Amino acid sequence: MIIGRKKEIVILNKKLISTKSEFVALYGRRRVGKTYLIRNLFGGKFTFRLTGLAQATLQEQLTNFDMAMQEQYPKLGSKSAANWMEAFQQIRQIIEKSKQNKKIIFVDELPWFDTPHSGFIPALEHFWNSWASGRKDILLVVCGSAASWMVNTLINNKGGLHNRVTQKIKIEPFTLKECDELLKNKKITLDYYQLIQLYMVLGGIPFYWDAVEKGFSASQNINMLCFESNGLFIGEFNNLLKSLFTKAERHEAVVTALAKKSKGLTREEIKKEGKLPAGGSLTRLLDELEESGFIRRYLPFGKKSKNSLYQLCDFFSLFHIKFIKEQKTFDKNYWLKLIDSPKHRAWSGYAFEQVCLAHVPQIKKALGISGIETETSSWKSTQANNGAQIDLVIDRRDGVINLCEMKFSISPFIIDKKYDIELRNKIGAFKGDTKTKKSVFLTMLTTFGLQSNAYSGNVQNDLKMDLLFDSV
Repeated sequence: MIIGRKKEIVILNKKLISTKSEFVALYGRRRVGKTYLIRNLFGGKFTFRLTGLAQATLQEQLTNFDMAMQEQYPKLGSKSAANWMEAFQQIRQIIEKSKQNKKIIFVDELPWFDTPHSGFIPALEHFWNSWASGRKDILLVVCGSAASWMVNTLINNKGGLHNRVTQKIKIEPFTLKECDELLKNKKITLDYYQLIQLYMVLGGIPFYWDAVEKGFSASQNINMLCFESNGLFIGEFNNLLKSLFTKAERHEAVVTALAKKSKGLTREEIKKEGKLPAGGSLTRLLDELEESGFIRRYLPFGKKSKNSLYQLCDFFSLFHIKFIKEQKTFDKNYWLKLIDSPKHRAWSGYAFEQVCLAHVPQIKKALGISGIETETSSWKSTQANNGAQIDLVIDRRDGVINLCEMKFSISPFIIDKKYDIELRNKIGAFKGDTKTKKSVFLTMLTTFGLQSNAYSGNVQNDLKMDLLFDSV
């Protein structure tokens, strides 16, 4: 069963019945489900499939190719390919002999084949340009977790593969609704509060959610997966970065720097905090992390692109740096002991904000503004003495701005006198700084809604976590 991916499935099925040869490139974060989608959609229909080896030499990759060819076509009797030109010639031979209406060639982890001086890209160019693209019956599907390679080397190729990819598909993490569907498919039923707790650690990564066990709470599952000595996610962060990037320690420096500043850092602040060199190498690092879904770049309200902030948006990376990385010895009850501690509450508040930011379309739907053109951003006061800031600003074309406050709590949230004053100051500072003439609506998004009292009436929109599970 394929959870979600409805738009992607429609696109891929259209390419399957296309009257010309198609070259489809899928990319996205590791563990996000690219391979699962292709195998389950086209399983049993492949003319040939091949998966790259991580950090392997040219000869090891060619041996891997020979083994795949012998396994899938034992009677072909092909000799070992001496180079990639010969390897693609063998793929051409099996396509010519195939009686399938559409010949599906699936190459997984494509970037791993592009080893130094391997000649892989020229061979792929030659295979597609000189032969495959001229036919009408080939569907070449390639996947890669190294998103920056997929975008820069393949999709935006300046050489022989320029404009040869006929369809690019970025596989995004699951929404909360899709994660809930995944668990229900495993006969696991948890309430929204439990699901959000899991999402704050696992993000929308299907592979991680598939490890959740029935009969245990969110906290128990997190404890088992991340803090027991044989937990599945021990070492996951280091393997994650090393499998995607060369010299991954530089990428880790950026991610670690951003984990320390929840509201984000400028390019210069990242360079200073991460002790990184300036210039093109930093630009490439940031682009690679952004394309791979680890960080996001956004503009503060009313600012220009040079004022862009970068924010860590990969939930598991943040959780690892905040909690797993610091563990010197394994305490099998570490997470359970930490619940409701100041450190846990601080992380929960920020992580819940990130969950909300990952579901802005659902928030817009709940506000009834799905069809209205909007711009989303954050805002921080230019007045150093008040420190006012808003994590989500929705600027609407209908003359309204929603200032969204997001609060994670175990019960209905109470706005007390102190917080009411803080909210009023934020709204006043926002109006003063931005000089906006639009109506400003204070919007609260909390787990269980607001406790009705003398101050709750100042909130125009009282939203609960349930909306985050809507489909859009």
